[in-house]
Amino acid sequence: MTSPRQIHLGVSMRNPYHIAAWRHPDAPSRAEIDLDNYVQVAQIAERGKFDMAFLADGVGVRAKEHAARHMVAHDIVNFEPLTLLGALSMVTSRIGLIATASTTYNEPYHIARKFASLDHISKGRAGWNLVTSWSEAEALNFGLEQPPEKLGRYDRAAEFVEVVKGLWDSWDEDAFPMDKASGTFFDPSRMHVLDHRGRHFTVRGPLNVPRSPQGRPVIIQAGATDRGREIAAAHADVIYAASQTLAEAQAFYRSVKDRMPKYGRRPEQLAIMPGFSIIVGATEEEAQRKFRVLQDLLDPQVGLMMLYNMVGDFSGYDIDGPVPRLDAAPQVRSEILYGIAEREKLTIRQLYERIAVSRGHHSVVGTPEQVVDEMEAWFTQGGADGFNILPPHLPGGLADVVDMVVPELQRRGLFRKEYEGTTLREHLGVVVAPGERSSQPFQGEVA
Repeated sequence: MTSPRQIHLGVSMRNPYHIAAWRHPDAPSRAEIDLDNYVQVAQIAERGKFDMAFLADGVGVRAKEHAARHMVAHDIVNFEPLTLLGALSMVTSRIGLIATASTTYNEPYHIARKFASLDHISKGRAGWNLVTSWSEAEALNFGLEQPPEKLGRYDRAAEFVEVVKGLWDSWDEDAFPMDKASGTFFDPSRMHVLDHRGRHFTVRGPLNVPRSPQGRPVIIQAGATDRGREIAAAHADVIYAASQTLAEAQAFYRSVKDRMPKYGRRPEQLAIMPGFSIIVGATEEEAQRKFRVLQDLLDPQVGLMMLYNMVGDFSGYDIDGPVPRLDAAPQVRSEILYGIAEREKLTIRQLYERIAVSRGHHSVVGTPEQVVDEMEAWFTQGGADGFNILPPHLPGGLADVVDMVVPELQRRGLFRKEYEGTTLREHLGVVVAPGERSSQPFQGEVA
């Protein structure tokens, strides 16, 4: 008998999503560089039986060169994510651990080795959030004046992930008998050499880490461009999506799932998980009060700088006037924000107040029943397979979701009451098939 489909849950844990959350009276001011804070957040999510904890990341201080931004920003310093997740793997046992790593400023062998190592250390709970790097600040840290152009970045990313998957397939599960009696440590016939020669990379292999406990670490992708959707349809196990409305979510969901058959994949092999910012209270009044506490902490300079990083510079305009269309190349995120402003006829101030809680993702403020009504609608009406929860502040905002929203999901039969597996792939239901691989058997001598 087939089990009923259930919602997947992740949590974004690098920083609270409300832009002023670090000023919340219950939030630790050093959260970004406090290991104990991350431990608490990961353990709360595991108590809630979440599939995974997600760490966003960049390889530079993306804030534009603006004194006010540097004075009030809370997110310009943070830990390197794989180092942090290695530590968190020691204080958790079930929750998946996802780290962001760029294909623009890394090499495939590095990424394959690091995530395979984390998968062994965590006993099968590692995942790679595949991104391309877009900011000038990051480019300047790697000897470039500007980031590579978008199509070139995606072309490199598409080949990059093929190489990484091939390296993860370097060894069969039974490649290392480690038989002391016979003196056989490994079986060369169970080793596979990639020998990749492509446009961007030449990588021989094999990887010097045994096959992952999951077969391969989970691959997450967040790009919403057409090329990003193609990469996700071909390779991703999870998409971290951004949609403001159910209709937008349904269109994105269909767009990606409909591409999968041409890559020999079934739609159920990919979980689409939009970001959901949730502020929940026992009553509507309590939820709105929690929301206002955060909104009242929002400095106008921070709001303008948030828009500056996501859309462009509105500092020369009346913040209580309409949102102008800036003369810049359209980006997916900027178009989402323009859409919000035009649909709701918002001023510049109202726009940054509107997105301060979620930075362009969908937000819900209400009771557990109201929150779950919305989640259930997106889940059952073809908009989502689950949600990446964006707590307004940490750790309290996540604890509210675990203590109030999760029980309501469970009451409706939409979410697990206990973990049924031990690996992230088992949580997601995207197990690598036995014998599935990308590379070829080794034919030669071992040096």
